[in-house]
Parts: sequence; structure tokens; C-alpha cells
Amino acid sequence: MFEGYKVLFIEDDPPVRTSLVQTLELAGIEVQAFGSAEAALPHIGAGAPVVVITDVRLPEMDGLALLDRVHAIDAGIPVIVVTAHGDISMAVRAMRAGAYDFIEKPFGPERFVDTARRALDKRVLRETVENLRAQLAQRSGIESVLLGQSATMQEVRRMILRLAATSADVMIHGETGTGKEVVARCLHDHSERRDRHFVAINCGGLPEALFESELFGHEPGAFTSAAKRRIGKIEHANGGTLLLDEIESMPMGMQIKLLRILQERKIERLGSNAEVPVNVRVVAATKYDLLALAEERKFRADLYYRLNVAVLRLPPLRDRREDIPLLFEHFLGLAGTRYGLPVPEVTPGHLRELMAHAWPGNVREIRNAADRYVLEQGGEGPVTPPAAAAAASLAQQMELVEKALIEQALRRCQGRMPEVMQTLGIAKKTLYDKLHRHAIDPERFR
Repeated sequence: MFEGYKVLFIEDDPPVRTSLVQTLELAGIEVQAFGSAEAALPHIGAGAPVVVITDVRLPEMDGLALLDRVHAIDAGIPVIVVTAHGDISMAVRAMRAGAYDFIEKPFGPERFVDTARRALDKRVLRETVENLRAQLAQRSGIESVLLGQSATMQEVRRMILRLAATSADVMIHGETGTGKEVVARCLHDHSERRDRHFVAINCGGLPEALFESELFGHEPGAFTSAAKRRIGKIEHANGGTLLLDEIESMPMGMQIKLLRILQERKIERLGSNAEVPVNVRVVAATKYDLLALAEERKFRADLYYRLNVAVLRLPPLRDRREDIPLLFEHFLGLAGTRYGLPVPEVTPGHLRELMAHAWPGNVREIRNAADRYVLEQGGEGPVTPPAAAAAASLAQQMELVEKALIEQALRRCQGRMPEVMQTLGIAKKTLYDKLHRHAIDPERFR
């Protein structure tokens, strides 16, 4: 669990030092022991994957002075201070100086190991979060809008850029919350149409009586309340992009007219016989299988085949779990800025919860979870609603976290295995065993 991370333990009493080193090693924690603070300092550097446990009373530099030195090097390194029985004032001073925790002598091995594990958890998580923030800061272009380094998201971005260079109409298929409108905007923003209008219509939220007028516009006197000419959405999008979201909700009569527009690229305003040429890219979005609806006569088959030429399929979040930490960190930053509140730290328990949750609402749900985490929790309580929590075991959750960390290292090192081994601090055989177990192909990161 903490491969590549270790405890630096400073204790000047040899028998005590030997005993507690064995305690940590038996718990599966790598430890390096020293008899003085001066001997330990050369092993403490900025970004070092370590936790420091030190006795307060040492021969020369004491534990509090070492705490100050460690925080001057890297304030993110947790320092645990071991104090003598009854030395409460020393413990208070240590906590005020920024110690992660203190342990009062005498203590049981369980308390010692548990405190070390919690500190290691914190150190692993801090490095993970810093790496995620660095990745977010380096994003540009389409990667800054469509986040994710999973193979499926890389393919989605590649397809968007390829289709954006054409004038083809596009069908976007994806579950609720997968970002269909964001993808449509990316198609528009990376095309030659970017300087013209992007017009989005939610077909499911438009009353059928207003559909034709909204899409095609009308002339004065076309109907009772039509006092003046109105340009419809399709004409307004001329030269640009028209998004028809929830296209399965479009009335059958309007589907016939849309098919004609797609074929002829002309419209007629209500109350007019004049045809108006339109140069518009139509992007249709749906969460349903339109072919199945066509077979049930709930959607026009000819319109389906006209639209189903260039298709973008958006993966649900559960199929790209390695992107979850990056997305959550991104939305936390946005929420902190929007509400003027500090961004709380994501704890190891919360990270496991994020990775184990099913996310039926996809990216929209994780954004809402980030907002709630900043507004309501302040870093306390569950990330996801208790009723929606996934029933995954601790072992399953840790497997998901381990896979995400390995893939993150592969991306950072561009698939160079020696660098990945060094970054993760694991042997070659161990790394390849984990790659096999998690079905990770390192070639896709090169």
C-alpha cells in the first residue's frame, strides 16, 4: 500500500529504536532508523516520500528543532513527535508548531503503527493531489475542457479534432451527465465555424406548439401573436453550429422537416414561401438507442440513418475511473473560486470513496459532489450521498486506487518503465505483476 514511501524514525535509545523498527516492519511499513536528528536530515528533501517520527528529547538537535527544519524543507512532510509521559506542554508546543500528531509514552504497538499509517496515507495523498494539480495547470486547448487521460477520453478528443476539421453533421451518444453539450461546443470551437454562433436547443424542454416557430422563425402575421419577423434558431446558427439535445424528444412532424433541412440546407419561415439557404452544422445528442426507437416507430428511421454517419460515443465515468481524481480536483478548484471558500483536502478515505462509487450521474454528479464537498462538508463527512455509496469492499477500493496511481505514473513518465519503477519505488517484477493484474497496457502511455 505504501510502496516507495517510508518512515524515518529518530530515537537515541538503541533498544527502543530496534524494538519500534521491528514493530513497523512487521506491519509491512518500510522504516529507516537514526540515533540523532543530524543523521536523519540528509535523508529529508523537498518532495521526499517520507514521514518523520521523532522523539522530542534527543542529544543535540531536539525533536521540536527537527520539526522546524523539516517544515522549512517541505511543509507537506508529516512529523510525529514522541513525548514523555505527562509532558503535555511539550505535546502542545509540537502541535502548535505544525506536528501531524504526537504519541505519549508509554504507548502500545497498535497506536504506534496506526499513527504511522495515517501519516503515510496523508503523505501519499498530498503527493497525488499535487500531481493532479500540476496536470491541470499544464492543460491547454481541448485538454483543458475535456479532462481525462484514460484511453477512451484520448480517443474522444482525437475524434473531435478530426471531425471539427470537416463540415459533417455529428451524432453524440452518451448517458446523462457525460458532457454531450461540452463535446458539441468543442466541435464548434475547434472548427472554422468558431467565429459564428453556437446555438443549443433542448428538444425535450420545448413545447410542441412552439417548436416550429423556435426552429424556423416566422413572418409578421404568421399567427395571432406574430407582430414582427422573428429569426429562428436554425437561421441564427447560419455559418455556425446547431445542437439538438435530446433529439429523441423531437415531434415526428418536425423530424420530417429536419430531414429536409439536412438534405437541402434550406428553411422557410412560418408565413413565408421564400426559401432561406442555411450553412449550418447540426449536432444531435441523445442518451437513447435511436435505432431501437426507430424499430419501435418512435423515431424516424430515415432521419436516424441521415444522422448516424459521424458518431461520438462518450464513455460513462464508471468506465474511466482513472480520470475520477483529476476531475474531482478540477471541480474542487472551480467550486472554491466560485464560492470564495478554501478548497478542503481530499482524505485517503474520500479518495477510496470516489473510486468505489458508481457515479450514475457521471461528470455532472462528480461536479455536484465537489460543490457539496466545498460548501457543506469543508472536507468532513462523505463525498457521495450515503444512500448512493457503492457497496465495494476495502480491498476493491484499494485496488481501484492502486490502478489509478500506476496509470498516473505511466502518464507522467510517458510509459518509460525504469522511470515508472523509480517513481513508484517498486521492483520490476512487482510492477509487471500489477500491470497484468489491472490489465494496464503501458504502450498506450507512450
